[in-house]
Amino acid sequence: MILVVLPLVMMAAKPQVDVVNPPYWWTDMAQDTLQVMVRGDGIRDAQVTMDEYPGVQLVDAVQLDSPNYQFLYFVVGDDAHPGEIELTFSQGKKKTKVKYELKARDRKPEEYVGFDASDVLYLIMPDRFANGNPENDNIATLNNVTIANRENHNGRHGGDIEGIKQHLDYIDSLGVTAIWVNPVLTNDMPGGAYHGYATTDYYNIDPRFGTNEEWNALVEECHTRGIKVVMDMIFNHCGSDHYWFTDRPSKDWFNFPDGYVQTNYRLTTIHDPYVSEYDKKRTTDGWFVESMPDLNQNNPHLMKYLVQNSIWWIESSKIDGIRMDTHPYAFLHPMAQWIDAVEKEYPHYNIVGECWYGNEGGEAFWQRGSKVCTEGDSNLPTVMDFVLSQIARKAFREQTNPWTGLNAIYDHLSLDYLFPEPQKILTFLDNHDTDRFLLEQPGDLGWWKQAQTFLLTSRGIPQIYYGTELLMSGSKEGSDGYVRRDFPGGFPGDSVNAFTAEGRSEMQNEAHDFLAKLLNWRKGEANEVIARGSLKHFMPQNGIYAYTRRLGDKVVHVLMNGNDDEVVTTMERTLEELPIGTELKDVISGKIVKIEEEMTFAPRAIYIMQNF
Repeated sequence: MILVVLPLVMMAAKPQVDVVNPPYWWTDMAQDTLQVMVRGDGIRDAQVTMDEYPGVQLVDAVQLDSPNYQFLYFVVGDDAHPGEIELTFSQGKKKTKVKYELKARDRKPEEYVGFDASDVLYLIMPDRFANGNPENDNIATLNNVTIANRENHNGRHGGDIEGIKQHLDYIDSLGVTAIWVNPVLTNDMPGGAYHGYATTDYYNIDPRFGTNEEWNALVEECHTRGIKVVMDMIFNHCGSDHYWFTDRPSKDWFNFPDGYVQTNYRLTTIHDPYVSEYDKKRTTDGWFVESMPDLNQNNPHLMKYLVQNSIWWIESSKIDGIRMDTHPYAFLHPMAQWIDAVEKEYPHYNIVGECWYGNEGGEAFWQRGSKVCTEGDSNLPTVMDFVLSQIARKAFREQTNPWTGLNAIYDHLSLDYLFPEPQKILTFLDNHDTDRFLLEQPGDLGWWKQAQTFLLTSRGIPQIYYGTELLMSGSKEGSDGYVRRDFPGGFPGDSVNAFTAEGRSEMQNEAHDFLAKLLNWRKGEANEVIARGSLKHFMPQNGIYAYTRRLGDKVVHVLMNGNDDEVVTTMERTLEELPIGTELKDVISGKIVKIEEEMTFAPRAIYIMQNF
């Protein structure tokens, strides 16, 4: 018997295309270079050709380390028209055709106006605000199936985009002009990553929150009410279950590619003139946590992807602003180029970066045009005032003496000379990452009202954390979930509905109504003077803090007694702004207040007085 061995002929498989990002693009963009990431088993080795398309050229096809990616680069000229580009991926005689759509822009770039000091942002964590669609609580098609369980402080509770949409009447009536929504992109991670900061898909809404179409509908509905939408984005890291991490496009796609090295969380290393390279690298290259590997923004293909992703969400869903998470942990120069790219497309846009510092110098380092930045301009328009959030509780709660209480607020503002644009600082008393401003329920609202008054009448862009109007309290000690509690009435079966006056306690209604009155006044007749007016303040004396906002002939004066006791004081020190005999309307009481040589201030008194 003769055994004949025949050679095996390996037949080339048909090229596989599983992911195309961005899913589509537009003509008439300011930047003419378009990157399209194609992912599929073995796609790197496929030959790519493009059918002739007027105004569009395929100029490069980049193959990296993984066999499962190609990064295609096109030049989309000014003469390109909307339509479909046909791409052919060939391996041997096997071919796969992919059509890529170019859309027409439906809005002028200058119509994207961004957010500014005329706005007040209402910060919402979608999973904890309201569950408008219980059908999407548990999604079986995800790799990591999670069961919504409201008893678990660190798990998913079921809030979603539809829940926000169903309560826009409430948000609108409160008087805020914008909502900042914590991340809504897919976080297909073990444990659920309810907070949204471990992205596993940059182009799709997490199905437990809804769909891309539902997100777009929410933005559109907000716009019909005059409410802006700020979208949370994360370029410093992604989730460890992102296919980028399980199948890395290139070896340098992540920092510390050989394994988990934790950041030291010390942002001072970035501006420290004596810093060691070891410490600085641990700050910027180290991972936040093991489940959030640190992206390398110095990789040009990765950074191009991220730049386009933010532009895609602006153009497709019409969001009004971006809040960039952990901004200083990413590399300064690529992030500055990202901001430049966004502003090239949308010249009136605004971006706020989370720059979490315990001192004003660190915050000022990151604002565009910084006088103290030694690394080159960050290009970041707006920074966050974490210092205010760190000092406010103690400053407003304790008694105001020569060195305590509201003097801390005065001293904080006195350092605004460090900032190129103090009016572009995002101010807040608390947010989803900090303790609540109230650690426990207060006995009365005197000092709480003073803090809200300062937030809404001083410089900057105010942000209010959802539930502030309900006196939500709590500390992060033990769990972040304790400061991310469910909004009462937002979930099926809730016994209390705090979206209604009937569902709130007497003190909650007092807080809600005070805040709503102040917010609606701020967005109405006082908007221009608070948003654009100058600020002059008087050092607290005898417990009284005074400051003035002025724009042309419009003036708002604020006086507050930072003590729990009645104060009798002369008014000579404020004569340059409040001459004796001046009569002004108090916004809170509606009464006329007359400035006397000597005045008596009730405990924790607040006067917000205007001349218009």
